Amino acid sequence: MKFKILITIIAIQFSCYGQNHISSEEVLIMNDSIQLPGTLTYDSSLDKQPLVIFVHGSGNVDRNGNQAGLPANAAYIKQLSDSLTTKGIAFYRYDKRTATMANLKYLMKEVNFDSFVSDLRLAIDKFKNDERFSSITLIGHSQGSLVAMLASTSDIDKYISLAGPSQSIDTTILGQLQSMYPNLVEPATRYFKELKETGTIKDIKEPILQQIFPKQNQAFFASWMQYDPTKEIKKVSVPILILNGTKDLQVSVDDAKNLHAAQPDSKLVIIDNMNHVLKTIEKDEENVASYATPDFPLSAQLISTIEDFIKN
Repeated sequence: MKFKILITIIAIQFSCYGQNHISSEEVLIMNDSIQLPGTLTYDSSLDKQPLVIFVHGSGNVDRNGNQAGLPANAAYIKQLSDSLTTKGIAFYRYDKRTATMANLKYLMKEVNFDSFVSDLRLAIDKFKNDERFSSITLIGHSQGSLVAMLASTSDIDKYISLAGPSQSIDTTILGQLQSMYPNLVEPATRYFKELKETGTIKDIKEPILQQIFPKQNQAFFASWMQYDPTKEIKKVSVPILILNGTKDLQVSVDDAKNLHAAQPDSKLVIIDNMNHVLKTIEKDEENVASYATPDFPLSAQLISTIEDFIKN
C-alpha cells in the first residue's frame, strides 16, 4: 500500500514538474483600430519548438472556442492548445475581431471577409522571426479553413484544414435552402447574382431571405462569396493536412474529400466519432450538448494526427 502511495506521489510530482515548463504570454495585436488580444502558450524548457496559429470559425468566437450570448462554451480551442503544448508544440490563439466588445463601433460600419485574412497575416508577421519557434503551422477551423488558405504564404511551413467547407458561401446557402425551403432557391440565386454584380441587394421580398441578407451583412457576403475553397487550396504550396469528423453536423466528410480531390498532394484523415467542436461523441444525442460544455473530451486521434503532421 505504501509503495502504491509513493508511486502516486512521484507521478504527481512529475506531472507538476512538467507543467512548470509551460509558459503563457498575453499578446495584443492591433489591426489599425481593431484589437486582437490573444494567448501564446509554449514549453519554456525547449530551445526550439514548432508553433501553431489557430484560426477560428464563423461567429463571435473567442480564443478559447466560446461565443458570448450563445450556448457555445465547449472551450475546444483552449483544450487543443493545452493538449499540443504538453507535446512540445507552441500554440497561439486570439479573439476573433467580432468577439471583442471594443471593436463593435468599428464593425458596425463594415465587416469584410478579407479583414479576417488581414488579422491572421498580422499574427503570422508577429511570430515569423521569433527565434523560439522552428516552424509555423496554420490550423484553420470551419470558416477559418478558408481564411488560413488565403493567408498561406512563404512565411508559414504547414497548413491544416480542420472541418473546412469545400464550397463558396453562396453555393453552401443555396444547398441549405434546397433542402429546407426549395421555393426560395430561385429568388436567392437572383439575389446572390445581384450581390456579386453590384455589391448590394435593393429589394428583398421574402421574410426568410430578409433574415439571411440584411443590409449590414451584404458587404460581408459579397466579399466572402468570391472565394471557392476548392480553387484556393490549389494555391497553397506548403504541406497540407485535411481533417474532418464523422459526427460533424455542420461540415460533412464529403467537404474534406472534395478539398483533397482539389489538392491531391494533401493528406486526408477522417476521424471517427469527432464532431464540429472536435469532441469525441459516442451517442448522437450528445452532439449538440457538447457545444455548451467543456466536459466532453477532445478526440485523441485528432491530437495525435496533428502532432505527427507537424513534427514529421
